[in-house]
Amino acid sequence: MIAKPASPRVGVGWRSRIRPAAVHSVALAISCLISYWLITQLLVHVYSLSRADDLLGGMWAVIATVFVYRTSYRESLAAALTRMASTLVSFALCLVYLLVTAFHPWGLALLIGIGTLAHTLMGRPDEIVTTGITTSVVMVVAALSPHDAWEQPILRLVDTGVGVGVGSAVSWAGLRLSSSQRP
Repeated sequence: MIAKPASPRVGVGWRSRIRPAAVHSVALAISCLISYWLITQLLVHVYSLSRADDLLGGMWAVIATVFVYRTSYRESLAAALTRMASTLVSFALCLVYLLVTAFHPWGLALLIGIGTLAHTLMGRPDEIVTTGITTSVVMVVAALSPHDAWEQPILRLVDTGVGVGVGSAVSWAGLRLSSSQRP
């Protein structure tokens, strides 16, 4: 019979994880607040379609921030590149489609299929899910607000860029601060 390795006692070492976990949690929360504020309060003065669209943009920036904020800068940078590459593919597909025609479920399925094919051929299958989600949101929002629907990919690209930028910057700053405070 093979002996099972002893399982670590629940709670052992948890005190040593409290401070880094709290710092990480607070930094992510603040990052999300900054992203949301930038889109819903600051950038609305540059371009705003409606209050609902401003709130959607804030949500989209927060999602991008959560997506890229990781516990190491290398992981954050990799996630930021993945998020932006996925968003750029979705942006291009949705913009071209919405400049030519209006939302249709078959068009949504077609764009998701083309995005999947593109990432597969580029050897980047990990980006398929994010591109599919981004495409779905952009297209459904275009269906909900069909007037000038072609603007949606542009707005979501800006929202994503803000969220990725804030998440990456705060991740970098937080890691710099935490490493400089180590004994």
